Amino acid sequence: MLYYVLDLLERMYHPAGFGIIRYITARAAAAAITALVIAFWLGPVIIRLLREKQIGEAAKLEAPKTHLTKAGTPTMGGLIVLSALIIPTLLWANLGNMYVVLVLVVTAALGAVGFLDDYLKVVKRKPKGLIGRYKIVGQVLVGLMLGGVIYFFPQWIDPDLWKLNSYTTVPFFKNQEFDFGRLYIPMVVFMIVYTSNAVNLTDGLDGLAIGIVGIVGLTLAVISYISGNVVLSDYLTIPYLRGNGELAVYCAAMVGAALGFLWFNAYPAQVFMGDTGSLALGGALGALCVLLKKELLLPTLGGVFLAETLSVIIQRTYFKYTKRRFGQGRRVFRMAPLHHHFEMLGWPEPKIVTRFYIVAVLMMILSLATFKVR
Repeated sequence: MLYYVLDLLERMYHPAGFGIIRYITARAAAAAITALVIAFWLGPVIIRLLREKQIGEAAKLEAPKTHLTKAGTPTMGGLIVLSALIIPTLLWANLGNMYVVLVLVVTAALGAVGFLDDYLKVVKRKPKGLIGRYKIVGQVLVGLMLGGVIYFFPQWIDPDLWKLNSYTTVPFFKNQEFDFGRLYIPMVVFMIVYTSNAVNLTDGLDGLAIGIVGIVGLTLAVISYISGNVVLSDYLTIPYLRGNGELAVYCAAMVGAALGFLWFNAYPAQVFMGDTGSLALGGALGALCVLLKKELLLPTLGGVFLAETLSVIIQRTYFKYTKRRFGQGRRVFRMAPLHHHFEMLGWPEPKIVTRFYIVAVLMMILSLATFKVR
């Protein structure tokens, strides 16, 4: 909204310096700073309200015993993150850009699903919250919406996008693209369901999920700027997606919101983001990869999220298999997801989080290297 106001003033009166509003980099920086300020201002307010309403995390019996001390910590802090993400995007992004509109819709919709789950758990005191299959239905519907718009109505986004609507780029290979064809919409649904649940699984230690979301968001900001820049995209031989660079404003707001929330979520956490934040942020990361045509880069870009998800799948599959064959279930990891395995090995929580950050940064470097190593 501020983008339109300042752009109008610049066009009408040509005040000195107002022309900077047309630069994506300037608006991305403004969005990041605005998100940080909103998180710092809104955080204490929401935390105080959550405490007054006694909206706290219940003790998780499936987690290590050290987590019992976390019971009662305010949850639903995802309201802080989403406010600090959505408001700056509305202020500084071009809302006539369909890339921005689609990622905002995905964020808001999955935020609503997560909010309902948290509300049922901590307010209505239903231990399981929103029934799992209903949560999946919400995620699938969001994926169908995103995939359907891109596949059937690509002209809404870019009149030239019809040539690439079901294609994606292949990492490490120059001028190579993969066509999902009729499997495109199922692929998008899988991406949304996977990423939203992957971030949710990772959100088990203070500062872990939100810090990695910030690192991945920063990487996607760079990728979106390159994809939307005709000179840079041509130099790196990747498809030029007109208007795609506007997503850098959203990604920058995500980085600012993540840093702002991390201030309150760092060990020992004052607030947890709950499903309100994890489902929305995870789904947003998946949507960004889809909109940026970087679906095949996700295993590298979200390497930590992938490891956490695979640890749960491996643990459950092996347990069921050994129980059926030997009569007693056996485990590969001491506890899943993966961060709990390291806790059971005796690693302090801050050390686990810091080392996972390091891995995430290495994955970020590798992901960006795929643009040049081709």
